[in-house]
Amino acid sequence: MNIHGFNCILFYACAATLCGCAAGDGNSPCGQGENLTQYVNPLIGTAYVGHTFPGPSVPFGGVQPGPDTAEKGGHWDYCAGYKYEDDTIYSFSQTHMNGTGCPDLGDIAVMPYVGEIGSRLPSDKYDKESQIARAGYYKVKLKESGASVEISATEHACIYRITFEKDGGKILLDLQKGMAGPPRVVKCSSRIVGNNKIEGECRVKGFIPMRDIAFAMEFDRPITEAKELPQSDPKELGQRYAIDFGLKKGDVLTIKIGISSVDAAGANLNLQTEIPHWDFDAVRDAAEKKWDAVLSRVQIEGSRADKENFYTSMYHLFLQPNNIADVDGAYRATKTNQKKISPTKNYYSSWSIWDTYRAAHSMYTILSPEYVDDFVESMMLHYSDMGFLPINVYYGKETYCMIGNHAISIISESIMKGFYSGNAAKALDAMVVSSTKNLPKSQWDIYEKYGYYPFDIVKNESVSRTLESCYNDYCIALVAQKLARQDISGKFSKRSLFYKNLFDSETKFMRGKDSKGNFRTPFNPFDFAHDGTFGGDYTEGSAWQYTWHVQQDVEGLIEMFGGKKPFVDRLSELFVSHDIRGDKARKSLDITGLIGQYVHGNEPSHHIIYLFTLADAPRKTAELVREVFDRFYMNKPDGLCGNDDCGQMSAWYMFSAFGFYPVNPASGEYVLGAPQIKRAKLNLRGGKTFEIKADNLSKENKYVKSIRLNGKDISGRKTITYAEIMAGGILEFDMSNR
Repeated sequence: MNIHGFNCILFYACAATLCGCAAGDGNSPCGQGENLTQYVNPLIGTAYVGHTFPGPSVPFGGVQPGPDTAEKGGHWDYCAGYKYEDDTIYSFSQTHMNGTGCPDLGDIAVMPYVGEIGSRLPSDKYDKESQIARAGYYKVKLKESGASVEISATEHACIYRITFEKDGGKILLDLQKGMAGPPRVVKCSSRIVGNNKIEGECRVKGFIPMRDIAFAMEFDRPITEAKELPQSDPKELGQRYAIDFGLKKGDVLTIKIGISSVDAAGANLNLQTEIPHWDFDAVRDAAEKKWDAVLSRVQIEGSRADKENFYTSMYHLFLQPNNIADVDGAYRATKTNQKKISPTKNYYSSWSIWDTYRAAHSMYTILSPEYVDDFVESMMLHYSDMGFLPINVYYGKETYCMIGNHAISIISESIMKGFYSGNAAKALDAMVVSSTKNLPKSQWDIYEKYGYYPFDIVKNESVSRTLESCYNDYCIALVAQKLARQDISGKFSKRSLFYKNLFDSETKFMRGKDSKGNFRTPFNPFDFAHDGTFGGDYTEGSAWQYTWHVQQDVEGLIEMFGGKKPFVDRLSELFVSHDIRGDKARKSLDITGLIGQYVHGNEPSHHIIYLFTLADAPRKTAELVREVFDRFYMNKPDGLCGNDDCGQMSAWYMFSAFGFYPVNPASGEYVLGAPQIKRAKLNLRGGKTFEIKADNLSKENKYVKSIRLNGKDISGRKTITYAEIMAGGILEFDMSNR
């Protein structure tokens, strides 16, 4: 998922010098040569339920080091390892999940300390005032040891610079610790090489099924003693080393760590290729330049808060997927675990696809099109090994944790936009197989027999599984039609309409139905469902959210409601209905960011606001977009209302700031909304630009009076297309207070 190191941006060569805002000025128009990393605040989302991590990385980097404030793994609050509210750091590990609801990774932990290790492993209070988190750089001061820890990263390696203010500074290397619950490590081998190096391989399991993590760690000083600590629990198989260097007050220790998902040889290769020197500042500066090159693909005008929210969202968007192939292209196959070589030399993972298919990947097709083919190729490599496209994959391993197979949407969108054209037929075959081969949470024989998933046969998530499968069916039909495969197009077009079988014309909700065709009774549309806890017919939601999950056929859904007025009336109810969900709601950690029964903190709701525009009620879209901006995206640690989920929350913010959103990503159309920033310039491939202007935008002027595309009035249109954006031009909104 992260590759190229963002060095291959020839058609963006001028982006970094095009425009930004005058340095340090909150409301200035675009200026020239501004470093946009100053507006990135990695601490946004590290409190409450954002689950972001504050450590450094490079775009799509496979190594993402940073602090861990979790003493033990396995807790949902510590999916990213760090919570801003905490006052103690227990370790600094080299891999992290960003913005997910899955506690895992946190591999190869190190911790500075002074003195001797007693009955408890060392931890330390930290000075929040000393904490600096920037794009590609992290620094913190530990209070008890007096150590200042600085970290930066490349794509496959990282570097630490630790300054000790006391005599006797040491390092704990902990191969047992991680964010997954115990026992975690099932196999581990490590060894000291020479007088300044430790390397090893571990096999670990947690939320992510069995995976391999290897490392090569070098110190710029010789080790005077490396004492292996006894295990505190016989189930622990990961080694711990107390490492002494004879350090004195004021000494600086530099550590380099290469990481590999294959073996220690790969970790060494990665380290020697990317950080062959000991120049910490050079690594930090290179990381910052890579981030600035990415961020400079968009320049915006707005307040400082606007810029911090926008560029931090953009930063979060480009933290994943992660390239977990070694620099020579080596990776471990998902199923067989065999070492293979990627034909592109890259292998992307961290596919939180249930989340990111909705908007994140659509944004990649605009801002980083040079990665799209590699993303699809990584999904196809997964298919070649597993026999189906990825569902929810982290660190190269399939978790099966969510419903649907939305790699289908991502690949379909890519093909329809002109990517991956040389292998489109093979990709279509993969999509068809993935929608006809029975898998966990996908029993296609049942789905096709009944035209839905009956709740008495499929015990949980029957409605959500049906509706999300219908969308993927539409995507397959779209590609099949493009490739003149009418046999496939006809079958899946029919399947895409199965959503109609679950619509109750009396209650006007999508409801569970049994194998005899009877709706579930009793029925309460407020009754939340959650597969992992209390079950139910929906996925992390209720009938209130999932009734609108018909991205592929909004017109058909409107018709089932009896027309636009009753559709808008019921849709409006969603945002004002009282919360009467009871105990189940409190147990559902993903239900956050509520406006009535609209749940912005969870992805199935993300397209709903834009349905008003499609039903000729754009004022409601404008009002609600503004409310979401004002309430749920703020430039502070608890400023996100839900898990960022590998950039999906961030992509929603960016699209909505521009004034359009991909309700149906595969269609190549973007539903027009109401922009939230005064100016934006998108630097596109081929040297083209697409500018967005929101004239007269203010707190009061939140409604769209008229719209022009390249000077032509398009106020009567509800959408613009991908082709129109990528052709370059100017999109102008005239904003008004009514």
